[in-house]
Amino acid sequence: MGNKMKNTVLVVEDEHDIRELLEYNLTRDGFNVRAVETGEQALSAVTTMPPDLILLDLMLPGIDGLQVCRRLKSDAATANIPILMLTAKDEETDVVTGLELGADDYVTKPFSPKVVVARARAVLRRLSEPVHGEDEVLNFDQMTIHPGRHEVLVDGKLIDLTNSEFRILHHMARRPGWVFTRYQLVDAVHGEKHAVSDRSVDVMIVGLRRKLNDCGNYIETVRGVGYRFRT
Repeated sequence: MGNKMKNTVLVVEDEHDIRELLEYNLTRDGFNVRAVETGEQALSAVTTMPPDLILLDLMLPGIDGLQVCRRLKSDAATANIPILMLTAKDEETDVVTGLELGADDYVTKPFSPKVVVARARAVLRRLSEPVHGEDEVLNFDQMTIHPGRHEVLVDGKLIDLTNSEFRILHHMARRPGWVFTRYQLVDAVHGEKHAVSDRSVDVMIVGLRRKLNDCGNYIETVRGVGYRFRT
């Protein structure tokens, strides 16, 4: 790692063995790791010392993972901390809800620690990398997309988008009229070979349209194929 600052990861996991496994593997890979076992402890830890990334189990005693995610993403002070969800295989509706709330990615149990470490690195890298075509501000009638600032303005008003929503919108808006499949949009947001359900893309599109109000009409559904940004 050289003199590079270590990224701090907060692991929120109530199962002792999994928590230790994650702590061990993340530490070995050069992360600073803090670990807690409840949602209450997680909220307290984030307030005290905000981490660079949160690994969040959804099935927690007391305040569950989705409530933790909802609270963090609705508070301006913690909204930009990326969240990687840890979920059981049968929690697809929770995954979709988590992505809609603004979580960045998820890994299903049982998982390989190497996969979790790789996903954690990918999320942090994605946030630190400029979006491709960074300098080009995209202007449409009522809407401006500013990649360098990661901002979208509608009628001069700033729209609050999650990182994933911004990437999907920017990816489509750079090629108006071009039809993208759901898989291509997943690749644009999460990187290739990422297992994510079609439904989570649809959920993000619904969220985007709602937030953009009238400008949501720019995003067209192409039946049986995917989506495109209207020219």
